[in-house]
Amino acid sequence: MTQTATRSTGDPAASDSPEIVVGSSPVGTEDFSLRFAPRHYRRWTPAAVAASALGGIAYLADFSIGATIGVSHGTTNAIGGILIAAVLIFVSSFPLAYYAARYNLDLDLITRGSGFGYKGSIITNVIFVTFTFILFATEGSIMAQALKLGLGVPLWAGYAVSCIIIIPLVIYGMKLLSKLHSWTNPLWLVMMFVPLIVLIIKDPHSVSAFFAYKGESNGVSFAAMMLSAGVCLSLTAQIAENIDYLRFMPPKTAENKRGWWAAVICGGPGWVVLGAIKQIIGAFLAVYTISILGQGTDVAVEPVHQFLNEYRQMMPGWLAMTLAVALVVLSQIKINVTNAYCGSLAWTNIYSRSFKKYPGRVWFVIFNVAISLALMEFNMFSVLGFVLSFYSNLAIAWIFTVAADIAINKYLLGLSPKIPEFRRGMLYNWNPVGITSVVLSGGISIAIFFGAFGSGIAPFSPLIAAAIAVVVTPIMAILTKGKWYLRRSDDGIGLPMFDADGNPVDDRLTCAITGESCERPDMIASALPGPDGETQYVSSLALTLDTSGKHVLPADPPRS
Repeated sequence: MTQTATRSTGDPAASDSPEIVVGSSPVGTEDFSLRFAPRHYRRWTPAAVAASALGGIAYLADFSIGATIGVSHGTTNAIGGILIAAVLIFVSSFPLAYYAARYNLDLDLITRGSGFGYKGSIITNVIFVTFTFILFATEGSIMAQALKLGLGVPLWAGYAVSCIIIIPLVIYGMKLLSKLHSWTNPLWLVMMFVPLIVLIIKDPHSVSAFFAYKGESNGVSFAAMMLSAGVCLSLTAQIAENIDYLRFMPPKTAENKRGWWAAVICGGPGWVVLGAIKQIIGAFLAVYTISILGQGTDVAVEPVHQFLNEYRQMMPGWLAMTLAVALVVLSQIKINVTNAYCGSLAWTNIYSRSFKKYPGRVWFVIFNVAISLALMEFNMFSVLGFVLSFYSNLAIAWIFTVAADIAINKYLLGLSPKIPEFRRGMLYNWNPVGITSVVLSGGISIAIFFGAFGSGIAPFSPLIAAAIAVVVTPIMAILTKGKWYLRRSDDGIGLPMFDADGNPVDDRLTCAITGESCERPDMIASALPGPDGETQYVSSLALTLDTSGKHVLPADPPRS
């Protein structure tokens, strides 16, 4: 067959629901879960994409985290830890967010070409998917607490309700999620911050009580700050969820570059600014609950009680209860649609590369939610601080390794290709650069966390994880001379990959396996010529699922 390139018309009506059937799954409803997000599909404005990414951080775990570390370590140590974590998260998240928005790839695809290899990034997918079901379980537990307090629903039933209502909202991906966040963001902001302002105006003494609170600590100490930061740093992997939205950014041009950059920063690393504010508010409300209202610490760390105490300062008790429960339910829906969505993408990537099959993202939505439900039923919320502190070591190992590869290996050393590669055949299956960095930084920091090198250094395990990742990643690239990044330097396609502005082009090629018309960045030449000896092309997804491997191009000659 003769393969021709065609340029997308850009007409929204022409391909409003791009679709290819793989197995029994319409990819048009699955948001290109295993591949580059094509230009013709990305019709949202930069502001709309950023709003969707930020809508996913309506989670209430921040309030519980802030409350927990505030009660344990006192206000000063808690705020210090929150700010330390925020700076580290912002710095490590920025290069990842830029690559996702510029090249329209999710973090798994970026990770493949940033030191891990085609199959090596499966390791980091496991780290990420763990984050999605831990956070889902945390948010579902908070919602169940609200349903129990407001409606008398037993916790076990509340856990089930918090899961069931999410599944139908997630199935249709970015199109529905974008609308959901756009409609609910203003309401969420009003319900979140107006009661707080009213409380402070009516009771200004609450502010001085907050700053004077010592908690269970023995005073201000850097170790206590780092213990606090360790819990907060568990949210480092949140950037991966934001990137699942940022990959739908429109092309960056001279006309939209200011808005484009603002959206990337706000919707990417900027999430941590709002996250840090929420954590400090959570600590404030916990102190208010304990010091001013005289309630117990077990109540103080539950967001529904925090919000209820706020609302009671400005309205009758019955209305305060109604709004507090409504705010928790709204927040839980906003974040858990994102957790379920992003978790399903990660599971799909893991499964498809491991077994070369694609049962569909929807099945993994259900699977991820089921794991979350099991964690809720086992009362994971009661050991939330420990779980998040432990997990932060793995999250940091992954994110800082990829960030170091982009910032140092790609731009400073030039050993890692600047253009992110993700296609099978173009990459080696395994790259020792990223894998070694994650194993060493994650393994050593976890050993430190559990006291293997003494209790005095244990609080610093997150910082040590970051430091090891930043150091080992370039060292491994230098030692291997960067030869494990690209298996091939040429994908066999004569058309340019990028336009004059450096954006992925929208020229189309037809896949020889499926007959699907895909954009040039998602395609690669086949090793098999056509009937008349012409070059054939295959899509990245078709090549991922090709069990025979006959379409995979041969590797370049070994480098010396």
